[in-house]
Amino acid sequence: MGSISLRNVSVLAPAPLFQNLTLVVGDDDRLGLVAGNGAGKTTLLKCLAGLMEPTTGDVVRSRGLKVGIVEQEVPTNLLGLSLSESIRRALAPAERDSQAWRVDLVLDEFDTPADMREQPLQALSGGWQRLALIARTWVTEPDALLLDEPTNHLDLAKIALLEAWINHPLRQIPMVIASHDRHLLDACTTRTLFLRPEISRSYAHPYTRARALLADDDAAQEAKFVKDSREADRLRQSANALKNIGINSGSDASQKKAMQMHKRADSIEQSLRAKPVEKSGDIRLANRGTHARVLVRLDDIPISTPDGRLLFRSGKLAILQRDRIIVLGRNGVGKSRFVALLRQAMMGHQDIPGVSISPTVVPGYIDQLMSHLPQGDSPMTLIGDRYRLGDARTRSLLAGAGFAVDRQQQPIARLSPGQKARLGLLALRLAEPNLYLMDEPTNHVDIPGQERLEAEILAHEATCVLVSHDRSFMATLGTRFLLIDGNKMMEIDAPKSFHLLS
Repeated sequence: MGSISLRNVSVLAPAPLFQNLTLVVGDDDRLGLVAGNGAGKTTLLKCLAGLMEPTTGDVVRSRGLKVGIVEQEVPTNLLGLSLSESIRRALAPAERDSQAWRVDLVLDEFDTPADMREQPLQALSGGWQRLALIARTWVTEPDALLLDEPTNHLDLAKIALLEAWINHPLRQIPMVIASHDRHLLDACTTRTLFLRPEISRSYAHPYTRARALLADDDAAQEAKFVKDSREADRLRQSANALKNIGINSGSDASQKKAMQMHKRADSIEQSLRAKPVEKSGDIRLANRGTHARVLVRLDDIPISTPDGRLLFRSGKLAILQRDRIIVLGRNGVGKSRFVALLRQAMMGHQDIPGVSISPTVVPGYIDQLMSHLPQGDSPMTLIGDRYRLGDARTRSLLAGAGFAVDRQQQPIARLSPGQKARLGLLALRLAEPNLYLMDEPTNHVDIPGQERLEAEILAHEATCVLVSHDRSFMATLGTRFLLIDGNKMMEIDAPKSFHLLS
């Protein structure tokens, strides 16, 4: 039994990320933490875990409470270790030999293949690296659990496993789950905290219901803002008229009353709070179009690992204009390899037998790690030089995508995952493709950004090949579904539940 309590907690960095947070996360609580990219979710989790101190306020943990936190990035010192060893290293040194059996138990729960357990982390997919981070925390048997974007890179089977574990009746420990995964938040949380710079709001409901209540509260706040603004204006007009009357008539009482009315107007204006404005950058796409009906044809091509091991065969496939194809399958089956091979063929980097590309195709590509972005360049250099834009236009575009002036000149390698995602999407828009190849495009994009990306794809009737484990994203966009299973890729009907494919 234990809890984590926040008392008037604020973090300024230097502008406020959040202020005056007061709440308790107890044994039966699974708190969903929702905010935009860079808005303080990870910072709050680190405060809860005791890894950093807030600017003001107190974080109080029950005596002896063991807090486990699953962060987003794999530490570089673990990448050369095997999957099993990286998890064993999470145990206290004195326990690593006697408690090593717990590592195998955790890996069994994740259905980890025996041969994968001895592979180095750096050779595994992003999904398996994420699994390692979760397992490292899980194996330490924490009393409270903090999860930072736990479903990023996980396939549907592992997401289902994670959800089942979180919801297990015996798992009555305090949990805080920071996530952009709308399905996960609805399936696994009992409360929701919307983190904001001024007034954060908490609701005793999962995400979807809480969001509807937040919209109602924001609308009421906006209505009060308008009403109070009008009242302040009315008071000032009345005060000015009364002051003129007092001056003209020599009435001290009228002038005193006018001063009181001005003070009331000042008080109202100081308390005015408009509806919060989401500050995450805008996402837009473009589509240059094409007259071709069939953009790509595949004639049962093999998809293999870099060392030549066959992963699967594509079968016969035609990608038609306005198709929005979702590629499904477990981590490691070759989804990313498939999308990368399509890109190589479309860019003319590789002549691949059995692949026919319409000469009108202009591909646009992003991968899940944004590794195609030149890490040494700055956003300013990437956008300005690649697309031959002037400095003013480049700065304007980057600001619209959510990049403050100081971020525009930083090396891309120093950007957060969410910032890299928005930069990649901006570069994608400027390329004006007519066929989008997207490998996990929503992994590090906040919920408003996800919904904006969905809306843009639909509005532009974009032709897409998408790899995703985001169930809301797939359900909104998918028109065709390809499942990789058993060394072959087959087209299936639209799934009623994506977990059934796991």
